[in-house]
Amino acid sequence: MTAASPRRLVFVLFEDGLLLDFGGPLQVFELACETAPSNPPYLWEICSVSGGPVRTSAGLEVMTRPLPVDVEGIDTLIIGGGPGVHRAATDPRLIAFFRSAAPHVRRVCSVCTGAFVLAAADLLAGRRATTHWGSCDLLRTRYPDVTVEVDPVFVHDRGIWTSAGVTAGIDLALTLLEDDLGHREAMRVARRLVVFLKRPGGQAQFSVPLSVQSSDHPAFEEISAWIQDNLGGDLRVERLAEQAKMSPRTFARMFRKRTGQSPGKTVEEFRVEAARRALEESEARIKEIAARAGFQSEEHMRRAFRRRLSVLPNEYRVRFHAGAGQLREPRAER
Repeated sequence: MTAASPRRLVFVLFEDGLLLDFGGPLQVFELACETAPSNPPYLWEICSVSGGPVRTSAGLEVMTRPLPVDVEGIDTLIIGGGPGVHRAATDPRLIAFFRSAAPHVRRVCSVCTGAFVLAAADLLAGRRATTHWGSCDLLRTRYPDVTVEVDPVFVHDRGIWTSAGVTAGIDLALTLLEDDLGHREAMRVARRLVVFLKRPGGQAQFSVPLSVQSSDHPAFEEISAWIQDNLGGDLRVERLAEQAKMSPRTFARMFRKRTGQSPGKTVEEFRVEAARRALEESEARIKEIAARAGFQSEEHMRRAFRRRLSVLPNEYRVRFHAGAGQLREPRAER
């Protein structure tokens, strides 16, 4: 492929697939072409085993082409998930296509439960992979030779990309776009999509507020909002328990039971999430961001970032700030 040649993308659909699993990534690449209509960076095909209309799980039919015979020119191959994925994973024609195409394709990608098709084609054997959090155990059970990671938004292992549920496909596509066209273009497309945050692959599938709010107890839904409004204040378990109108011991026990972790760890995650957003969206100094997010010091924030994200704050800003291309490389951090 010459520098001016568009990259060829192939989206593979099957009956009862999730519309957003392919529609989200497709929109990312389509928007990347909007400023270069005469020389677009991508061309795409929407394909299925037999071609013709394919009914998504939402009832919308999408017109497709038959799976391509010529796979030599494919740059990126993408398959989504959905209720019909397990039936699709037993279709010998689909599995044979992925097995024969994969060695000739630069990137093979799955969104959500599309990982089951890649696993059925033996493309994930001996590799790390992820899928929708609700299907990780099933993927691990069916394919024990796959190292299934529950937390990441997406995983890349030797040319095979797998992503978590549904909207994680947008995060994956933005990362592929960044690899191809650079950070500035990926952020431009993210803003066009009104994506609140371009998530790195290592970020947990769940946002911290959502995981607390999903604990099926009204007190925890309220405490989630209260923590976010008071990150710079006293968020020790005694103060949280007082706010929830419980004793500290009862609060800590119920909190762990319903969220799977201690209040202290959760507060740290809230603070990391707030600091991360500030690093991406503002020019504020890291010391100032640490104080606003409620960390005792800049060093405490560094340690929390290392624990939670395996990256230091300065490095994170260089990678994910909206104007990252203009930022200096970080100074060495301890």
